[in-house]
Amino acid sequence: MEIIIQPTPEDCARIGGKMVDALLRQKANAVLGLATGSTPVPLYQELVRMRREDDLDFSGVTTFNLDEYIGLPGDHPCSYRHFMQQQLFNHINVRPERTHVPNGLAVDIKAECNAYESAIQAVGGIDLQVLGLGADGHIAFNEPVSSLGSRTRIKTLTQKTREDNARFFDSIDDVPRHCITMGVGTIMECRKLLLFAFGESKAEVIAEAVEGPIRAMVPASALQLHQNVKILVDEAAASKLQQRDYYKEVFSNKPDWQRAGREEH
Repeated sequence: MEIIIQPTPEDCARIGGKMVDALLRQKANAVLGLATGSTPVPLYQELVRMRREDDLDFSGVTTFNLDEYIGLPGDHPCSYRHFMQQQLFNHINVRPERTHVPNGLAVDIKAECNAYESAIQAVGGIDLQVLGLGADGHIAFNEPVSSLGSRTRIKTLTQKTREDNARFFDSIDDVPRHCITMGVGTIMECRKLLLFAFGESKAEVIAEAVEGPIRAMVPASALQLHQNVKILVDEAAASKLQQRDYYKEVFSNKPDWQRAGREEH
């Protein structure tokens, strides 16, 4: 686990963009795992810029999103399919048939979850997974006490998560209570993980996830067991990390080629 602390979310996004760029130039048909919410927006803005200005090519890329609300059609303004179209897919040259988001309107949710797992396996797994971090330590929609070996499945959202996401809806009553989400076990099988977290409100949970014990109450803490995970945080989110000065020292002394992500651990 490498913790990369930068002054702003935009600085974190630029580093994340370089890592995506390094992967796609090495493997044009890479499989990207994507996240939604406000946290990954700076990264997506950077990828759109890189497509426009640097000709970064997404034509061979396949994508899988972490989750989707149950009960929302893909064209609903609060659906994660709609979010991805607006924030990223409509602005890069990814092939629409290669973008995957769970179907929140599936009649058989269990079958949809199994099919999603099978689709990931069919393309050889996810090369790089982008993650955000919930205020309660969840990754994807794996709420506290989720199994750390879980697979794609239906989850009931906590009241805290629904309150946090209510800002995207007219009211909290409109926030769905259930979702389809990749499991922690599914995420842990991705070859590389990039977790972003910004702001003082994420400081305590970042400290728990990175420096605390591995426990189901903080699902993100399972990432400590992954062999290739990078945590990109701004100064505010890093403020409660006990070893933050050391993390800065490690990153500042890395060669430029390693900072750009052209490495494996």
